[in-house]
Order: sequence, then C-alpha cells, then structure tokens
Amino acid sequence: MQKIGNRKHLLAAIHVIGWGIFFAFPLFFTRNDHQFIVTLRWYLGYFLLPLSCMIVFYTNYFYFIDNILFPKKIFRFIVINLLVIILLGLLLHFWQEFYRTYISPPEPEEVVALRKVLPKPPRFLFLSRDMLLMGLTVALSMAIKMTSNWYKTEGEKRELEKAKAEAELKNLKSQLNPHFLFNTLNNIYSLIAIDPERAQLAVHDLSRLLRHVLYDNNQNLVSIDREFIFMKSYIELMSLRLPKHTRLEVNIPEEGKGVMIAPLLFITLIENAFKHGISNTQDSFIRIRMELQESQRVSCIVENSYFPKNDEDRSGSGIGIQNLQRRLQLLYPGKYILKIERADDRFMARLIINF
Repeated sequence: MQKIGNRKHLLAAIHVIGWGIFFAFPLFFTRNDHQFIVTLRWYLGYFLLPLSCMIVFYTNYFYFIDNILFPKKIFRFIVINLLVIILLGLLLHFWQEFYRTYISPPEPEEVVALRKVLPKPPRFLFLSRDMLLMGLTVALSMAIKMTSNWYKTEGEKRELEKAKAEAELKNLKSQLNPHFLFNTLNNIYSLIAIDPERAQLAVHDLSRLLRHVLYDNNQNLVSIDREFIFMKSYIELMSLRLPKHTRLEVNIPEEGKGVMIAPLLFITLIENAFKHGISNTQDSFIRIRMELQESQRVSCIVENSYFPKNDEDRSGSGIGIQNLQRRLQLLYPGKYILKIERADDRFMARLIINF
C-alpha cells in the first residue's frame, strides 16, 4: 500500500510539473530589453491553448480511454476526440480573434509596418496547428494511461503470484509435517521390537523434535543454529536403531553465525539417507556434511549406501524430494543447487543455498 501511495504522489507531481511548464512557457522567453515582456494582458491570449490541451488530456485520461478505447470502441473513440478537438479548436480561434480585436495590447510601429509588407498567413494554418497540438495531447494521454495501467497490471500480477506462491508454500509445509512424523514413527515402531526402553527415550526425543517442526516451521525464516540442533537431534534419534555394521559420519557446524534460513530444508535429504541407506544384512554407511561459508552460502552433502525399498515398503516415498524441490523454487529461485546422483550402490544428494 505504501508503494502504491508513493507511486500516486510521484505521478501527481509529474502532472503538476508538466502542466506548470506548459502554462509558464512564455516566461522562458521574457527579455529585459523591453522588446518582449509577458504581462497579464498579453498572457490572456496564450493561456487558453494549454487550457484546451488540458481539457483534452484529462477527458481522455479519466473517461474516454477507460470507457471507450479499452472496451475496443475505437471508431467511437476517434470520432468523439475529433469532435472535441474541432469544438475546442474553433472556440480557441474565436477567442484569439476576440482577443486581438479588443484585448491585445497595441503592437510596436515596426511590427505593424512589417505586417503590412509581409503576406498575411491563412487563418486555418493557426487553427490546424492548435488542433494538431491537441491531437498530440490525446496521443500523450493514451501513452501515459496505457503505461500506468501496464504498471498497475504488472503489480497486481506480481501480488497474485506472490499470494499463490505463499498459499502453495503453506500447503507444502502442511504436507511436510505429517510426512516427517510418518517416517519417524515408522523408525520408532521398528525400534520397539528391538529395544523397548530405547524406544521410550526415542518417543521423548521425538516430542522435542516435533516442537521444532510444529512451531518453527510456521515461521518464514529461523536461525540456522536451530536447524543444526534439530538435525543433530534427529540423527541421534535415528542412530538408535542403526545396525552395528552401519558407519555413520556426521559433520555439522556448532555455530550458525546468525544466518537465517527457511526451516526444514535439509531434513528431507537426511531422512532419505536413513530410509534408503541402511541394510540389516549388509555393510552400509551414511555421511552427512554441512558447511557454512562466511554467512553467504550453506551446503549440505549427504552420501549413503543405496538399498531401495520394495513396493511393500514405500511409505511416503517420493513426497519428500518433490516437496523439497518445489519449496526451493518458491523460496530461493535461482539461488540454489540441488543435485541427486546415484552410482551403483551409492547415493549422493547435494544442496547448496546462496543467501
């Protein structure tokens, strides 16, 4: 709203300055040698021309263009403007004749003598000149109105796109919470059969994690320190059920340097690593490395062995990565790199975000 108000004030100032220059045009030619001095009596013969142009301009700007031209009644628009211009042109011509006869100050003798010698220009020439100027005023009003409407339309379009993006992002966030909870509960369910006591501790840890998901996820930006703590807690929770032959390497910074970031962007990659990178019978590994480079870029690299789930164990599969890609497009357009690579039995995901 403030931007719209500022734009209106700027547009009004441009109109005032433009018409002020037009009405004050004779003042720019005032000379101090008394050969040409603008007086009120002289100015009466001039002011009707800019006044006529102003009438033509604003009748088009505020009514004709919106109600006749934009509804594509072009012929009617041309005819009406021609009638207005002819009417004002004739009134202006009669006024100038009346002014020269009864109001105009007497001309110097040398000017009168010069007029007797030189041929008198036809009157229609001055009439055509004034009408042409009013026609150019119509074109100017059309150009300004169309430009103003284009900016207005583009602004409304951007606002609609922003509202649509925010609504879509909100919907993606609503998908993220149950998806995260669904995967985590599956892991705890598996842990119950192995170690019930550790499963109880895992439920306690899960409640702490959900606090972050349910509250911090509602904010547009959170401190990356919280994200680091959240990821460490999640990894600790997931590591409770890791088989002994699984190697887990984690390198997450201790300090976030005050960087703010959209919540829960990296957890999808870590979830997938624990979901698809662990085998109960074969050697497996998970490597998670995050780097924060001078508060300008954060990168997350997750590598893991690859043991894809079968059709009977695809709970939530595919939602996470698609959700992440769409969120990145909405939150960091042109400022992120997401690469997913798979080579034989190895899977790697790399996410880089530039602030």
